[in-house]
Amino acid sequence: MATPLRDMPVVISHCGLRAIDPEGGKLVSAKQICISENIMTQKTALVTGAARGIGLATTHLFVEQGWRVAMVDRDGDELANVAKGINEASPFVCDVSQADQVDQMVADVRTTFGRIDAVVNNAGVADFGPIEETDFARWRRVMETNLDGVFLVSQACIPSLRETRGALLNIASISGLRASTLRVAYGTSKAAVIHLTKQQAAELGEYGIRANCVCPGPVRTKLAMAVHTQEIIDAYHDAIPLNRYGTENEIAEVITFLCSDKASYVTGQIVASDGGFDSTGVGLPALRT
Repeated sequence: MATPLRDMPVVISHCGLRAIDPEGGKLVSAKQICISENIMTQKTALVTGAARGIGLATTHLFVEQGWRVAMVDRDGDELANVAKGINEASPFVCDVSQADQVDQMVADVRTTFGRIDAVVNNAGVADFGPIEETDFARWRRVMETNLDGVFLVSQACIPSLRETRGALLNIASISGLRASTLRVAYGTSKAAVIHLTKQQAAELGEYGIRANCVCPGPVRTKLAMAVHTQEIIDAYHDAIPLNRYGTENEIAEVITFLCSDKASYVTGQIVASDGGFDSTGVGLPALRT
């Protein structure tokens, strides 16, 4: 790593203010060294499921707040398409359910950015259907990404987070807080993520690592709007005290806050960003068929 500018003897040359690098004896511009030091100290977030939806919104917000972002997704084409328009973000193709891919991805992120300050485990899949029609293959497909993926990425990033005293942020769901029909695998996977978060907070706190969980309620994503009938939309509006769906950016605001120094004494918390949906305890008949 370059010698800090403050430790270099300064001279005036025909090119203006310069510092002498004692390691190489070369004149190095003050601007060049300042930029280099800024890159090494700029915080980096790793966001999975970053090609769309909440993950993409979170990426944009991190960048707006001065972070660099490692965008992780298994959809390489879509990831490359969205990442090329975002400064301070780099794409990393990875299936988070595959341990070997996760280990390589984290190593590549470290090589690219030099540090990891926050990990947002957002990648997930959904499978909705009656419990009696959910076979083991469907169950495992959900668990591999929603639960195994969170565990694998978190474990691979712990050494980096110990160095930076960073933050883990897991995305669960309102379905992990309250039972509902048609989502035995999905809801169970998210409930497990909630408890995993508490375990992480309890065991990693001694290293300065914070772990929190965000449980989004109904969010107006492209996917949700494509599959939710007007009857379902009306039922949700009726059951949610704020009478509306949330937005991707509203969820991203909660995520980035919990990863920031503003939440430096917050760990082990489960935050429902759901418009009050969890507080009502009301089932939705429209979702039963």
